[in-house]
Parts: sequence; structure tokens; C-alpha cells
Amino acid sequence: MKFLLIMHVNPRIWEALTEEEREEVMSGHGEFIETIRASGELLGTTALADPGSSAVVRVRDGAPVVTDGPYLEAKEYLGGYYLVDCASRERALELAAMIPDARVDGLGIEVRPVVFTAGGEAGESEAGEEETVKEPAGEPS
Repeated sequence: MKFLLIMHVNPRIWEALTEEEREEVMSGHGEFIETIRASGELLGTTALADPGSSAVVRVRDGAPVVTDGPYLEAKEYLGGYYLVDCASRERALELAAMIPDARVDGLGIEVRPVVFTAGGEAGESEAGEEETVKEPAGEPS
């Protein structure tokens, strides 16, 4: 079963930590990655930049309109995630508890089941198995 382990960042809480506490959280991610890579449960992970460097694109009257900054004002924002493939929801909850952010007061890890994924490779299904690609009817290739 695939799960997204979502880390939300609250700048007020993060900035209240000491430099040592922040370093402990950051180095803890390296240890966590090693653990779930060794168990074969890690499918991928991504850390995102501060939302102040983002842009929002909306199409109005057929033309894209770009606005700098976050999608909406919020006290928390998406900081990153781990995509894991594990045996059960219970195991996903165990993995989430191992992420160092979960030990910081005011932060937590959202565990959400994945219902669909698509990779960048043509012919690869969400299960990671090769799909049979059928040639269109007509001339042979």
C-alpha cells in the first residue's frame, strides 16, 4: 500500500527552535531516509522551498495569469513529503512517528493513502509494472 507522509511547516514553531534542535530535525531526516531505503519502503521524498518563492498560475479567459507568492495565506505550509510503499496503514503510522518533525511540539505528520500515481516513464503503471503498449491498428511499425 502506498502512503504519502506529509510534513507541514509552521515558521513560527520552526523559528522558535534552537539551532541545535533544528539541526537535530534535519539530520534525523537523513537517518530516516537510510532506514526506509534499507527496508525497501521508500519510493521517493521531496523537500519544498518556502512558499514565498512560489507562483500560482490560473487561466482566465484562455490566458494564463501568474501571481507570485503562496496559493493562500496560511500559518502552515507544505514543507515536503515521503512517498512510501508499506504493508499496512499501521506500518505507515509507525513510519510517520519516526520522522523527526513528529517529535516537535506543534508539528505533525499527515498520513494519507495514495489512490493513484503515474510515473514519468511511458509504459509504467502505478504499481511500477510494465504495461503492454498496443500499437494502433493500421500499418505495422
